[in-house]
Amino acid sequence: MEYYLHHWIEQFGYIGIMIALMGGIVGLPIPDEVLLTYVGYNVFTGAMSFPLTLVCSFIGAIIGISISYCLGIKLGLPFLHKFGPKVHITEARIEQTKVLFAKMGPFVLVIGYFIPGIRHISAFLAGINEYKFKKFAIYAYSGALLWVLTFITLGKELGKDWKNVKHYMEHYSTHLLPLLIIALLIGACVSYWRLGTSAKNDA
Repeated sequence: MEYYLHHWIEQFGYIGIMIALMGGIVGLPIPDEVLLTYVGYNVFTGAMSFPLTLVCSFIGAIIGISISYCLGIKLGLPFLHKFGPKVHITEARIEQTKVLFAKMGPFVLVIGYFIPGIRHISAFLAGINEYKFKKFAIYAYSGALLWVLTFITLGKELGKDWKNVKHYMEHYSTHLLPLLIIALLIGACVSYWRLGTSAKNDA
């Protein structure tokens, strides 16, 4: 895997990062987290610029997620059921994401990036459910920035141990969702408390 990533980035550079993430989010079998972590490793070695990798990764991610959103609007759920399994989007994953989307709505667009298989479907479901583009973009693009920043930074900080991320994603990714939900709830409660405190002080 490292050889192919190295060859791809060596040949196409920052544009290659954008193209790979676009394809990976739409549904092509590209190991997005591994790619981002390897990009971070390249930042660690000095071969790439952190700001440029972040910008290009973010652009690739939001283009890919926007394409999925548009496909959801145009093609609907039958298309996902028919062609999803051909790009490793299983029926079980589709049903799981539908349940999550029904319960948590747009927040799945943020946290779904961190769960392989869900980020490929969440934007599609947003399109099917006719989310306004502005609402979709606020959540999905925020999640994209958080996602690319997290894994590029991990690669940069881990250095030569960047490959460990692949192991953790393969074995523990399903446990990330409840942790992310808890983190979001805590963040929401803290923000609500701060707003309440600020309002009282102003009064």
